[in-house]
Amino acid sequence: MKLLLSVLFVLLSIAHNSAIATIDGITIIDPYVRAIPPGQTISAAFLQLHNNSAKTNYLIKATSPIANVVELHEHIHDRGMMKMRRVERIEIPAKSNTLLKPGGYHIMLIDLKETLALDKKITINLEFSDGSKQTIIAPVRKIMMKGMIK
Repeated sequence: MKLLLSVLFVLLSIAHNSAIATIDGITIIDPYVRAIPPGQTISAAFLQLHNNSAKTNYLIKATSPIANVVELHEHIHDRGMMKMRRVERIEIPAKSNTLLKPGGYHIMLIDLKETLALDKKITINLEFSDGSKQTIIAPVRKIMMKGMIK
């Protein structure tokens, strides 16, 4: 019985710490938040969204207790310049993936309430156009140039 409980505890721990979470047709894969230097008050969260359903869905809102303001953003090329702009929603096509990554779509965490230490776990709440909601836990990671994770 003790062995069974130990095995169950290990399996539950693995499931709890998994980088994959699914709710209402959306699978969230490998969420993480960019580490920033001390004193900086803006960071970004990245992840992959997979829509398991036959209908297009949209990420329409994100919140986090770590930031006073959370916005959906994208990088665009405009007249040879890379610019960042806020978007109202991020499309997740039916039976397809949408990647939130450095240099593309991302979740901005603005006016941070505390320092983002490496490996700290950040709670982010996501809301989708179909009314579903998902709370994810994203570790803080150091990101090197061109989106490489160290």
